[in-house]
Amino acid sequence: MSSTTFTPYQKTVVGLLAFLQFAVILDFMIMSPLGAMIMPEMNISPQQFGLVVSAYAFSAGLSGLLTAGFADRFDRKRLLLFFYTGFVIGTLWCGLAQSFESLLIARIVTGLFGGVIGSIVLAIATDLFALQLRGRVMGVIQTAFAASQVLGIPIGLYLSNRWSWHMPFIAMAALGLAGGLVVAWKMQPVNEHLKLKQEHSAFLHLWHTVTEPRYLLAFATTALLMTGGFMLMPFSSAYLVGNLGIDLHHLPTVYMITGVCTIAFGPLIGRAADKLGKFRVFLFGTALSIMMVLIYTHLGRITIPVIVVVNAVLFLGIFSRMIPYQALVSSLPAQHQRGSFNAISASIQQLSGGVASIIAGHIVTMTPDGHLQHFDTVGYVIVGTSLVAATLVWRLNRFIQGRAAT
Repeated sequence: MSSTTFTPYQKTVVGLLAFLQFAVILDFMIMSPLGAMIMPEMNISPQQFGLVVSAYAFSAGLSGLLTAGFADRFDRKRLLLFFYTGFVIGTLWCGLAQSFESLLIARIVTGLFGGVIGSIVLAIATDLFALQLRGRVMGVIQTAFAASQVLGIPIGLYLSNRWSWHMPFIAMAALGLAGGLVVAWKMQPVNEHLKLKQEHSAFLHLWHTVTEPRYLLAFATTALLMTGGFMLMPFSSAYLVGNLGIDLHHLPTVYMITGVCTIAFGPLIGRAADKLGKFRVFLFGTALSIMMVLIYTHLGRITIPVIVVVNAVLFLGIFSRMIPYQALVSSLPAQHQRGSFNAISASIQQLSGGVASIIAGHIVTMTPDGHLQHFDTVGYVIVGTSLVAATLVWRLNRFIQGRAAT
């Protein structure tokens, strides 16, 4: 069989991994459109809402660091199901929260478990798929982001408009439970890495991963790439409603149409990354992202078709950065360090995202009529971090190419 062909089981695994990413991403993404409802109903400020978003990020970051030393010592499937169970319980808790304090604690618990899931998903994808397939694998997995817009966010907004903002979390917990049972049934053990020599000390395993110079460059790059999403997304619904004049009942339409467009991007970008080169596609995504962030953060009152087009092109740029970057950096860690590398990387994503959310919460202010001020400043910060990240990815790509040549 050609090495560029997926087996039936591999196709099943890709679908399962995409679903798990869908559940975790939706849990974070749903906070953004619900922010326009949660803030007035709970009478909390943008700063407090930014704290709720960052609480998930900080707890997820801490969890990743604590797990990294042990991430390569267990069957990845068992590790995945353990953290996924805690994630589902935390999501249900969010749905039952009745106060700011309760919601804050629920987000912390959800982050402790959910923050590790993405790293395990990436480790499994790297273990089971050859490098020449990973662009397409990452592309399919990243369509979970678009699926959360097409399916999750519109349905979540409908449930919240029909009942309350609590209902989407309860529905996510029920869906997550069903999905977890399918994963437990269909996925085979992922334990080939256990046949390799293991370090006796979990702390030393963590230390050797953290102090590897080439890993440090990747960790710094990951931190910068995460800044954009965590600065823009928490306030996107409030920006659409308060600044651009999109009413709450049309928000599901905006997210759904944008998501339908972006669902097609993931697999196409993955194929392009495998065929044209991962670094080339990354540079294209960086340039497009910078242009669209500047446009998005300077919009005035516009029509729904215009914001849909702007959103779709913005996400095309974001996807064209993240998919090739994930495929490129997946070849960096050794097999016996993939779990710890991805756990630390996920931890850094969440910690840097938490910092970014807090910074954005202090940059952005809300007027009594719901208008967000200084949102354009957030755009300038994202442009700066994008340029630095592109420089670091260039260095990473040179290292990976040099190692392949030798």
